[in-house]
Amino acid sequence: MKRIFAGNLPEDTTERELTEIFTGFGRVFSIKLMQDVFSGKCRGFGFVEMEGHEARAAIAGLNGKELRGKPMKVNEEQPRDNKRGGGSRRR
Repeated sequence: MKRIFAGNLPEDTTERELTEIFTGFGRVFSIKLMQDVFSGKCRGFGFVEMEGHEARAAIAGLNGKELRGKPMKVNEEQPRDNKRGGGSRRR
């Protein structure tokens, strides 16, 4: 099972729409679209889980493909580097 990052998505993207896009490459096990807490709109990215060979096909077929005028960024999820960004502050 591979987890795919899908970014640079339009703010009106829905989980259903993303599922339809990715099912063209195989079975989608789960989709999590990140949404703004206040507006409920897409924050521009989400995660998709698919089998390995199907995930690789989806990455190859969808990376750079335009969705309503925006080129999607689709790649394998990379582990977060805890040294960058967020986290707790030291005092």
